[in-house]
Amino acid sequence: MSHVVLLGDSIFDNASYVPGRPAVVEQLRRALPSEWRVTLLAVDGHCTPDVAGQLRKLPADASHLVVSVGGNDALSSGSILGQSAHSVDGALRLLQDVRSSFRDAYRAMLEALRATALPAVVCTVYDSVPDLSGAEQAALAGFNEIILREAVSARLPVIDLRVLCDQPADYSHVSAIEPSAVGGLKISRVIAEVLTTHDFASGKCAIYS
Repeated sequence: MSHVVLLGDSIFDNASYVPGRPAVVEQLRRALPSEWRVTLLAVDGHCTPDVAGQLRKLPADASHLVVSVGGNDALSSGSILGQSAHSVDGALRLLQDVRSSFRDAYRAMLEALRATALPAVVCTVYDSVPDLSGAEQAALAGFNEIILREAVSARLPVIDLRVLCDQPADYSHVSAIEPSAVGGLKISRVIAEVLTTHDFASGKCAIYS
């Protein structure tokens, strides 16, 4: 029996944002073959460094890991957009400082994943959230560039939520930054596709959406 564990933040731990509808973890259980088990260790509000603590709770029979994290890291750095800069160069330097901190945290998280010796999948952070400003989208692109670069370096498959969740209906009416049942269904179906078709033993990086 295969046993996938969902790690990260409210992209997976979205039950409170889809009242009366199935959360991602339930949708994934339905999307996977019956012999698969699914455990949710992702926690709403968690950031990249929190994944290490989640990994300490791994079930003994875990066989695959899927991580979606980084959105809260970006949110916690949002105050940078309100800082003044005397030039474009100065603004980009501020952004690069934030990116460097996130890169270090994301690398450490991937090292913790690698230490489990289990097949793993990571996700980008979606950027089609309703009412997201142009400045916020530009800043978020820097976080996603790091996720993609580090995932390729670690030779991990990536689910690109930017492409997958590209419609307003994909986002919850309770909180626009969370996946709706519609978005969750998209996410769960692609996770199931990756888990059941990707050749993890090949060590090849692939992008799914």
